[in-house]
Amino acid sequence: MDWLDALQQLRIRRVPAVVVTLAMVRGHAPRNGGAKMVVAAAEVHGTIGGGNLEATAIEQARRMLERGAAEPELLTLNLSDKAVTEYGVQCCGGEVTMLLEPMRVVPTVAVFGIGHVGLELARVLARHELDLRLVDSRPEMLAASRIGEPGRSGPLGDAVARVSVVTAPVPEAALADLPEGAHVLVMTHDHAEDLAVVDQALRTGGIGSIGLIGSASKWTRFTKKLRELGHDDAALARVATPIGIPEVTGKQPAAIAVSVAARLLQLFDEAARVG
Repeated sequence: MDWLDALQQLRIRRVPAVVVTLAMVRGHAPRNGGAKMVVAAAEVHGTIGGGNLEATAIEQARRMLERGAAEPELLTLNLSDKAVTEYGVQCCGGEVTMLLEPMRVVPTVAVFGIGHVGLELARVLARHELDLRLVDSRPEMLAASRIGEPGRSGPLGDAVARVSVVTAPVPEAALADLPEGAHVLVMTHDHAEDLAVVDQALRTGGIGSIGLIGSASKWTRFTKKLRELGHDDAALARVATPIGIPEVTGKQPAAIAVSVAARLLQLFDEAARVG
């Protein structure tokens, strides 16, 4: 499989990878400059020449995956019989510099409820490379005249994210379409809707995180009802409430949005570590 096709397949499967490129070749080497290889935690596609050269690159690529590296790295190897190697000697006589570029899985965030806070959160999240899904039972809250459209005017006019708008009379039904690892944020206008979404999110496999907006008294009521619906303490512990980071204490919609977005960025980094 061509390296580009392999990378696309990995992205579809939501598998992080590292693209290894022979960026510079001095003297003789098994492959010419520009040769590429794609390394995932459990598979490798393509080749940059085999031997110690390739094995060392694979090892470093997988270390990058384990720690969730976000920045590219350079690796230079001397292909000499005098060089100290771990995976055998290659005596081509050249020197190669490789560029290792991490390709993280694009996160998915589903925001249930696009009221004042939801819209401000969408505005912040839309500036990041992610799959952003906006779900509401009220069509008017998702109207283009209110939220804007990517490439046009409005709050989401300069979106970098891939934005999907989902009008759902039964909002929790939208959970079935989320990919593995999706982050769910619940902030609808109706506590009954909030409860239904949280209940179904806890029953949906593969959800990365669940955040619920609200006060301690709201969570106390929800805890009682969720237990009546069959959820145990381990399940309830999966729900983060209040949402956001504690250092941001403001209650204005924009302040809450910044706080929640900051916490999501932390979760993205945690999820990127495959080790």
